[in-house]
Amino acid sequence: MVTEDSAAPPGTQTLARGLAIVRAVADGATDLRTLVERTGLGRSTAHRLVQLLVREGYLRSGRGGYVLGPTLIELGFQALHGNPLPVVARPILEELSEQLQDTVHLAVRDGSSVLYLDKLPGSRGAEMRSRIGHRMPLTRTGVGMALLLDSPQEWEQLYETETSVEPALANDDIETFTARMREYATSQVTMDMEDNEPGIRCVAAPIRDATGTLVGAISVSATRPYMPAARMRGLVKVVSRAAQRISAALGHRTL
Repeated sequence: MVTEDSAAPPGTQTLARGLAIVRAVADGATDLRTLVERTGLGRSTAHRLVQLLVREGYLRSGRGGYVLGPTLIELGFQALHGNPLPVVARPILEELSEQLQDTVHLAVRDGSSVLYLDKLPGSRGAEMRSRIGHRMPLTRTGVGMALLLDSPQEWEQLYETETSVEPALANDDIETFTARMREYATSQVTMDMEDNEPGIRCVAAPIRDATGTLVGAISVSATRPYMPAARMRGLVKVVSRAAQRISAALGHRTL
């Protein structure tokens, strides 16, 4: 909610308000009343900004209310193609998907969340709620935990924060979670043991660039019947090798 203009740098308050409206629409606000409630803006201010955003194509108004507009779609594709990771990773993800018939994800860290850049749905089992452009908690997903492997100083705080938001998803206490993360940091492979969705398991591994910086992660996910513990262990080398191939294509060299 945008209630204090002082949170924005001087001279950027109007921009911050407009961005808050775009974010609110992205989160499901479809009418002016809901936008006012979500952003804390005055009705007349929200109305003026919505008119401008519709005119510029950032929002679209239809029978169902406000939705994201074509300008954002265009910019989103430009941003996606401006990042070499999805382009480099795609052929390897396709090979992995064809080989395993499971759902394959590519994700990056965006603040305190996982942001999915690509998803190849599996040919068996239930559909998962993940989608391209969707965000999920870092400590609850396989790709999220893989993205945290180089950040042990953040493990406890992020886990406690995300547990307070969704306590029903807390399968582990903080000590158990950090112990898991230490093991994952050693193996450079993480496992989602139904931490995010009941019945959904996955194996994930980090991607590094030429400097060795962790820049993304991939995962292979399936429902529990197709992902027993023995198969998860068997996928460790497969997923790790795919992540290493993507890393190598980004210029990373292992010692």
